[in-house]
Amino acid sequence: MKLLRYGPAGAEKPGLLDPDGAIRDLSAVVPDIAGEVLSDAGLARLRALEWKTLPKVTGSPRIGPCVARPLNYFCIGLNYADHAAEAGMPIPKEPIIFLKSLGAYSGPYDDVRLPRGSNKTDWEVELGIVIGRDGSYVPEHQALDHVAGYCICNDVSEREYQLERGGTWDKGKGCDTFGPTGPWLVTRDEVPDPQALDLWLDVDGTRMQQGNTKTMIFGVVKLVSYVSQHITLRQGDIISTGTPPGVGHGKKPEPVFLKPGQTMRLGIAGLGEQLQRVVAT
Repeated sequence: MKLLRYGPAGAEKPGLLDPDGAIRDLSAVVPDIAGEVLSDAGLARLRALEWKTLPKVTGSPRIGPCVARPLNYFCIGLNYADHAAEAGMPIPKEPIIFLKSLGAYSGPYDDVRLPRGSNKTDWEVELGIVIGRDGSYVPEHQALDHVAGYCICNDVSEREYQLERGGTWDKGKGCDTFGPTGPWLVTRDEVPDPQALDLWLDVDGTRMQQGNTKTMIFGVVKLVSYVSQHITLRQGDIISTGTPPGVGHGKKPEPVFLKPGQTMRLGIAGLGEQLQRVVAT
């Protein structure tokens, strides 16, 4: 099952992507893709619906982030060994956790706005985990029970802000529009092995990133359990799990960064695609 949210920013409605690729309106069934809707029981109720009876959405509405604004947007740094190598950083012994500002949270086709004065804004295609059950101190053998499903995340990053101007990574990761998420939440039952997904990203049609989640240093099970040891997971929270090699910061002989007018297209097998235009602020 593929769940989504459509409509103007801040006024999205819940929807379901039917087998024919059309959006079906869920607003008479659930208030949003959030809270108990993401529990196993909530998803089972949606799965039991006869989708053909749901109103079909006409036109081409904006697609918003696939879940309502989360309480926490977790990100995992340097979670692919080859990405750590291109960044010139050691492989972490434990997952690196940072939080992306919720002001960055945006739709999968929304423009990405370069901050004023930015010269080093970069791309990062990532597998996103959507939490469906609250939990703290979750043991690894129960970790997947807390997962509602998966989505695509683009962890857009301003490298100068992140790495050269002091402080933590947050100010390079949390700029407005730096968290495109979606287009769909694909429920856990449709992703039998989250550690076997191809992922890729193109800039202006040129392939920049190509990888597979099998090369994660810390997999989905480990990450859900680990994050919950430090911060309680809440329904609708997102864990963006790190990026494979091919980011602009690691390009040789010289780094390559985004400029106004460029486009990013990115995707993960079975989870759809995103497309963002880069614009000046």
